[in-house]
Amino acid sequence: MMKNLMFAVALLSLALTGGCAKGGNGTVPPPVTVTVAITSPSNANPGAIYPSQSLTLTATVANSTNTAVTWSLTGPGTLTPITPATNPATATYVAPTTVPATGATQPTVTATLASDTSITGPLALTIVDITSEVTPATVSAGTTGGPNGTGLTQQFTAVAVPDDAPQSFTWTCSAGGTGNACANFVPVANTPPQTGSSGLALYTADDTCTGNCVQISAVSTLDSGACNNNPNCTVAKVSLVQSRVSGTYAFQFSGYNATGFVAVAGTFTVAAGGSISGVEDQLTSSGTATNISIAGGSYTPTKSDAINSNNAGTLSLPPANGIGPSQYQAVLDGTGGIQMIESDLNGTGSGVAQKASSAFSGTVEQTYAFGFTGVDSGGNRVGYAGLMGFNGTGGLSGLMDVNDNGQGSNSICSPSAAPCTITGTYTQNNNGSWHLALTKPVIMGFDFFISSGTTGKTSPLTFYAISTDPIATNPVVAGTMVLQDSTQTYNNAAFKGISVSALTGTGTGANGTIVPKTTNVSLTLGTTDGNGNFSGQFDQNNDGVILSSVQFPPKTGTNNYTYTSTGTPPSGRYTFNMLGNPTASPVGAPLPFVLYASGANRGFQLDTSSASVMTGAMNPQGKGGETFANSELPGTYAAATTSSGSSEVVPLAANLLMTYPGIVTPGTPPITVVAGTQYQYPNPGQQTVAGTYTLTLPGTGTIPLTAPSGPSYVIYVLDTSGCGTNSLVCSVQDFLMIDEDKTNLNPSIIFAQQ
Repeated sequence: MMKNLMFAVALLSLALTGGCAKGGNGTVPPPVTVTVAITSPSNANPGAIYPSQSLTLTATVANSTNTAVTWSLTGPGTLTPITPATNPATATYVAPTTVPATGATQPTVTATLASDTSITGPLALTIVDITSEVTPATVSAGTTGGPNGTGLTQQFTAVAVPDDAPQSFTWTCSAGGTGNACANFVPVANTPPQTGSSGLALYTADDTCTGNCVQISAVSTLDSGACNNNPNCTVAKVSLVQSRVSGTYAFQFSGYNATGFVAVAGTFTVAAGGSISGVEDQLTSSGTATNISIAGGSYTPTKSDAINSNNAGTLSLPPANGIGPSQYQAVLDGTGGIQMIESDLNGTGSGVAQKASSAFSGTVEQTYAFGFTGVDSGGNRVGYAGLMGFNGTGGLSGLMDVNDNGQGSNSICSPSAAPCTITGTYTQNNNGSWHLALTKPVIMGFDFFISSGTTGKTSPLTFYAISTDPIATNPVVAGTMVLQDSTQTYNNAAFKGISVSALTGTGTGANGTIVPKTTNVSLTLGTTDGNGNFSGQFDQNNDGVILSSVQFPPKTGTNNYTYTSTGTPPSGRYTFNMLGNPTASPVGAPLPFVLYASGANRGFQLDTSSASVMTGAMNPQGKGGETFANSELPGTYAAATTSSGSSEVVPLAANLLMTYPGIVTPGTPPITVVAGTQYQYPNPGQQTVAGTYTLTLPGTGTIPLTAPSGPSYVIYVLDTSGCGTNSLVCSVQDFLMIDEDKTNLNPSIIFAQQ
C-alpha cells in the first residue's frame, strides 16, 4: 500500500509540474529570443566588414512585450546605442581603422534583454581588408591605327570588395618598369557624394616600351598603401603592339544571304605590315568550293569609338572568287580572340577567329567530339553530333547522330538505328588544312582547319570543319571539333557538377511544327549528380514564346529529367532530357537530346527528334558552386552572336562595359551600369548601349537596356577567373545571353568574353 501511495504522489507531482509549464490552453509558449542584424547598409555581410565601416544594427525581440535591451561589445571598434531608445532597439557600430592581427579577437556585438539578462542575441563580425581588382588583367594595346594616328584606347574597370565598400579608387599607371607615369591615362572622376575616382579609367597606348611594360592598378581610397607588394589589390599588365590582330588565325563563319545558307572556314595570316592573306572553304547556294585564296585583306581599328578603339575594328577577308562574305565587324577580347559579324551588306551571319595552334600532327591517337549544323537539299535545318577517333596512321572510326528536319532516321543514318558508325580516313591538304573522307555512315567529305588549343584538357585542341560535298549529294554542314579528354572515364559519374548549355534551333509553333524564319534559343544552368539525375533552371525564347527561369524537374510528378551514358564500354555518348515545360498543366515532357562529351560536364548537344533541330554545347560553369555577386561582373566584354537559327536573325557585335558604382547614397540599393557600343548590320552605323545589370547567386541575371530601347537580356555566367588570395575577389570571364523580348521572334545566343 505504501508503494501505491508513493506512486500516486509521484503522478500528482508530474501533473502539477506539467501544468505549470503550459499556458491556459495547454500549449507550451514559444521562447523569448533576441536577434541582432545589420539593417544598413542593406547588403552588408557580417563576415566581411571593412575597416572604418559604419553599420546600423537592430535588435529584434520575439515573443515578449518587453523589448528594451542593453548593448555590449567585445573586440575592436566602437558601439553607440541610439538614444532615445527606439523600438526595436538600434545601435551604431563603427569598425576599427585596421584589420585585427591574425589570431586577435574579432568583434562581437550583443544585445541583452533588459527584463531577463539570461536572454542575449550575439552578432559576430569579421573585419577584412578592402580588396580591389582591375580588369582586364592582361591585354595588348595597339600603338597605331587610332584616331589621328595616335595609339588606341582601352577601358579598364576596378571593383572593391566587400561589395558594400565605397567604389572609390586611387589609380596608378606606370610605363617602362621605372615608375614613369603613363603618357595618356585618365581615371574617370566619381559622382558626388562618392570621392576620388570611379571604377573606370581610360588608357591610350602612347608610351614606348616593350613586353608587359605598362602596369595599371587601383587602390581603395580608404587604403593608404600603394598597390606594389600589396596582397589586397591586383595589377593589370599591358603589352604594347603595333596591331592587336597579328599572326596566323583559323576562322569559321555561318549565316545566310539572299539565296540561303552560307558557311566559311579557313585560315589567314597577318603580315608585319598589316596585310592579310589566306585560304578558305565555302558553302553557298553556288555549291561547295575549297582552297579559295584570300588576298588583299586588312584589319582597321574602329576610329569612331573614342574610348574603346582597342577592342573593335573591321576585318577584311576578300575571297578570290568574289563569292561569300568579304568584310566583318570584329570585336576583340582580352586575349586577342576575335568575334565577328558580316558587315559587307551581302548577307548576315557571325563567326569567330582564334590564333592557330601547331599542336596537331595527325600521328597521335586522339578522339574528337564534334557538333555540325547546316541544311539539306530542301533548305531544311540539319544537325550532326558525334565522336571521331583518329588512329594516328590516317584511319578514322566513331559514332554520330543526325537530325534532319525533325527526322532521326534520314538519308545519313537510315536505315540503321542511331548512333551511326563512322569509318574513313584523314589526310593533310597542301594548304595546311586536313581532309576527312568518310565511308560510313555514307560517303561524305569534310575539310578542317586547326584552330586554338593544346593536347591538355584545360584548353583542348579545336578544329573548324566544313562540308566539301555538293548539297545534292549530302547535307552541307559546318561546325567545331574538340579534343576529348582521354584521362576521363565516360560514365554517369563523369557528369557531376554545374554546367551551362546554349542551344539554337528553328522556331516552332505550339504543335511543334516549324514556323518559317523564326528562331528557338535557350540557356540551361544544370546540375548533374553523377547518378543520372539532372536538375536546374532554363530560359527559352521560341518564336517569341518566353519561358523564364523555369525550374526543373517539376516539384510534383515523375522526375524525368535524367541523363544516361550509352555504349559499351562508355565512349562519351550520353542521352539527356532537357527543356520542355515543367510548369505547364499537364507538365510538358522534356525533349530528348544526345550529348557527345569532350570532357567532364562538356560536349556537343543535338535535339534528336524535334523539327527545331536544336544544336549547341554544354560547358562547365567554371568555378561552379560559388555564389555570384554584382561586383564580379565589371569589365569590358567582346560580345557577339554565336549562330543564327534563321535568316531573319540580325547578328550583333558589341563592346559591353560593366561597372559597379555600388552604394552611392546610404540606404539605397547598389547601382549597376551597362554601357558600350554595338553594331547590327544591316542597321547603319554604331549604336550606343546603356542599361543596368543584375547577377544572382547561382550565376544568372538580367540586362535590361534603355539604349537601344527594347532588348531585355537574360545572362548565364559560363566562367570566372581572377580569384586571388582573398576568395571574395573573383571576376566573370565570360557569359551567355539571350533576348527575352516577346516581340523578338528571332533571338540569338550571344557570347560575351573579357
